[in-house]
Amino acid sequence: MTEAKELDLIWGVGAIGKEIGRSYQATYHMIQAGHLPPVRQVGQRYVASRKALIEFFHGQETAA
Repeated sequence: MTEAKELDLIWGVGAIGKEIGRSYQATYHMIQAGHLPPVRQVGQRYVASRKALIEFFHGQETAA
C-alpha cells in the first residue's frame, strides 16, 4: 500500500475522470481515442499517475 501511495496512482476510469473534471463516458472516450497518453491499461483496468496527468495538462496549456 505504501508503494502505491508513493507512486500516487489513480485507478479506474471514474477516478481518472474525477481528477480531470470529466464524466466517466467522456474520460473513457478520451482514453480510447488516444487523447490521454498518461493513462495505461493494466488488465481490464486503467491507471494513471497523478503527476503525469498534471504534467500532461500543463504541457497542453503552454502549447495553446
